[in-house]
Amino acid sequence: MLEVRGVTRRFGDFVALRDTNLFVGEGEFVAIVGASGCGKTTLLRLIAGLDQDYVGEIDLRGRRIVGTTLERGIVFQEPRLLPWLSLWENIAVALDNAPLSAAAKKEVIAAQIALVGLTGFEDAYPAALSGGMAQRAAIARALVGHPSILLLDEPLGALDAITRMRLQEELLRIWRHEGVSMILVTHDVEEAVFLSQKVVVMDSHPGHVTANIVVDLPAPRDRSSSDFGVLKREVFGALHDSSAVKPVEIEYLI
Repeated sequence: MLEVRGVTRRFGDFVALRDTNLFVGEGEFVAIVGASGCGKTTLLRLIAGLDQDYVGEIDLRGRRIVGTTLERGIVFQEPRLLPWLSLWENIAVALDNAPLSAAAKKEVIAAQIALVGLTGFEDAYPAALSGGMAQRAAIARALVGHPSILLLDEPLGALDAITRMRLQEELLRIWRHEGVSMILVTHDVEEAVFLSQKVVVMDSHPGHVTANIVVDLPAPRDRSSSDFGVLKREVFGALHDSSAVKPVEIEYLI
């Protein structure tokens, strides 16, 4: 469904990504892990269409990604809700340019609010929402346009441990219900193994993919099982191999 082939992204003399490849199947849940600075968020921004200054190919269903569209939803670490708008209005913003009637938009927004468990809070403003509720609202906003793929950039990183675990379960429920492909960037190896069908490990200097680890565990997943522990150790091992001390590579263009 999504193909990232030979992508290189430079910021001046610094090479953030080099010859990076990523493949995501229809309806697949993929997690990307790696040390800070390895290009995870840069890659997500390229897929979202927020950044188009790169070499290589990024295709969604055989078509090169150009700019942002409702076909790709994105959720950031912070909910980024507009404080002067209600929860309903924050979600409706995503449909401003959608070719839908007012009645159709109302139906879609109500359905997404129900999906993330926020029915009854339509008129609440962001200041009145807990961190978990605000992030669920951000997920609803990203899904309201029925994207083919949902991009998640550390969406649970700022939450407390209990809320984070609950929202991990919510993400799985939403993923199964919507059938949407998901790419999750996270620093949490347990979260990556718990949620995804494949864990992609990235290394830095310059950023590139070093491992693709298939997570073939039955649902619901048991974090305390031996198989779960084996996969966690495999991901940690790949991360450890990637973090071996090596010189920083900076290319100077002549």
